[in-house]
Amino acid sequence: MNLIIRPVRLSDSQDINEMRRQKEVRAHNLALPTETIEFTEGFLRSMGGDDHVLVSESEGKVIGMVGIHLLKGVRQRHSAFLGIMVRTEYQGQGIGKKLMENILDLADNWLMLVRIELDVTADNEKAISLYQSFGFEIEGTKKYAIIKDGKYADLLMMARYNIPTQFK
Repeated sequence: MNLIIRPVRLSDSQDINEMRRQKEVRAHNLALPTETIEFTEGFLRSMGGDDHVLVSESEGKVIGMVGIHLLKGVRQRHSAFLGIMVRTEYQGQGIGKKLMENILDLADNWLMLVRIELDVTADNEKAISLYQSFGFEIEGTKKYAIIKDGKYADLLMMARYNIPTQFK
């Protein structure tokens, strides 16, 4: 597969909206089946200098997306929140791994982030395994944190730490 990892563009809105609304993807993010392209365009337009989003593209179509969003507090500027998704039909093909490699390179070598955190549905074993392979650790559980298929579901809070040796 010819895979390109690149920064997101506003023109990616259609592909991103379609991916977010896929039933299997939506089960593990906060999207709704009624999300509009305008909603996605609004999200992309609202991004600023503290938002860093990459997409994976194959044959002219966005098939995955990852982003880190720096926390806003002055005393939290060393931390960011991560989100990732891959189109259902491309999952299990290493695309999530490639996206993670690229975004973590940015986080570690350009942004010098110390802490990256994320939330993951407690039943998303493949994603948890991917995150753990990149050094993320489970920090806790948010009980009944989201609604998933008409039921309350738990989220795991995970984080990865990249502490410079002089601070250890």
